[in-house]
Amino acid sequence: MKYTRRNFLKVGGSAMLGAVLLPQFLQAHAPNSPEAIAATLKNFGVEQSDLKKVITAALEKGGDYADLFFENTFNNSLALMDGAVNRASSNIDFGMGVRVIKGDQTGYAYVEDITLDNMLKAARTASAIASGNAKKVSLNVTEKAFPSYYSATTDWRDVSVPQKAPYLQKLNDTIFKADPSVVKASVFLNDSTSIVMFYNSEGTFYTDYRPMVILGTNCTMEKDGKRESGGASRAYRKGFEFLNDDIIALLAKESIELTQKMFEAVKPDGGEMPVVMGAGGSGILLHEAIGHAFEADFNRKNVSIFSDKLNKKVCDEHISVVDDGTIMSNRGAVSIDDEGTLGQKTYIVKDGILTSYLHDRISAKHYGVAPTGNGRRQSFRFTPIPRMRVTYMENGNTTEQDIISSVKKGIYVNQFTNGQVNIGAGDFTFFVKLGYLIEDGKLTQPIKDINIIGNGPQALADITMVANNLQIDNGAWTCGKDGQGCPVTQGMPSALVKKLTVGGK
Repeated sequence: MKYTRRNFLKVGGSAMLGAVLLPQFLQAHAPNSPEAIAATLKNFGVEQSDLKKVITAALEKGGDYADLFFENTFNNSLALMDGAVNRASSNIDFGMGVRVIKGDQTGYAYVEDITLDNMLKAARTASAIASGNAKKVSLNVTEKAFPSYYSATTDWRDVSVPQKAPYLQKLNDTIFKADPSVVKASVFLNDSTSIVMFYNSEGTFYTDYRPMVILGTNCTMEKDGKRESGGASRAYRKGFEFLNDDIIALLAKESIELTQKMFEAVKPDGGEMPVVMGAGGSGILLHEAIGHAFEADFNRKNVSIFSDKLNKKVCDEHISVVDDGTIMSNRGAVSIDDEGTLGQKTYIVKDGILTSYLHDRISAKHYGVAPTGNGRRQSFRFTPIPRMRVTYMENGNTTEQDIISSVKKGIYVNQFTNGQVNIGAGDFTFFVKLGYLIEDGKLTQPIKDINIIGNGPQALADITMVANNLQIDNGAWTCGKDGQGCPVTQGMPSALVKKLTVGGK
């Protein structure tokens, strides 16, 4: 039986039935082990000889390079509202894509019904961008195991809704018990399991097992006729073992405390002032306002303000910025990226010097450097592009308290929601859900509903102090770019930006 998208949808809406068709031992073996390769080939209903035929067809019009990306993803979601688990859904995504590169041009096609005929048609469609003599394909495939940065003791495909539901119910009940002012709570759980396979004209061949889970909650409290809401979430590349009493207690505590503080918060006066970026959550500003400007495609096109800053000083020498795919079980971790480059840790800024952009294989070839493991895609329906993984600033040499004590009048922020960024100019606006006034070196009144306005590169250059309290924000972050969403994470130690515009009352 060929496992097509139609076949999976026919099983009656049960992802568990589809899961039975896929060998369950994949995650128990090292990535690219002979056992994992055999299981993955069987899952997609193909032979290695089929892959070579498709690559040959992809290059028959003279392309320089071709690759194949196979994906089988099992998605499940569960939600609790009004005190009961009342929504569950599942879907299965199944297909493969063919990419052909000729010079600076890329051709791409994908199929959802994986047969040799369909793959050959896709390959010839993608090859239409190339012209010239056909490439002779002589593949010397190396099947080598690589380190995995994902962890799943218990596969999500083995877990039923009745096994998951009690955890959502317990989180809901914990929130209501924590404070009598709670009037409403919602809880959601999303899990996914992806099996991917990659094959290219250079002889790279890998398979990868990729788990993911998100647990989140939001609570609403009412006091004296006034309502406020707050939420919390965690996301990791883990299996069912992620759900436990500790994560429930943590999310309940965070959502309750955030909501409680909202009742005390006021909207402050606006103006230009020092801003202390709190550890963890402030990493979203680092990601959005600064990180995207380091992605190589923006710099190659001269869109980024950093296009002419490589190997030049861009901030104080005590600052280093990293994009890392090797943090174990992190949502943004990449054991191997979506075009065959091993996961790695990349210094973007080292001691104040811009040392590297974030590269996929196309931008790396343009700049004459090695890819950095940042070639990522949303699914088999998309081509890979340079994307961040886990982006953070390394620790400094002072304390958060010393930073706060140095500010006579300013604000402290660490709870952000939405925002807007101009990648070219670097201008940004971020909405701050919660923060604090700093008065005479002390945190005083909680504040809310303000905007932080500035320029990303300038804000980076204006960081004068960095604390030694780095935190990775493990919330459920998904980064959008060019119509694609990818799981990411970011983090920060506390840092002082000497001046930003605060939009208050």
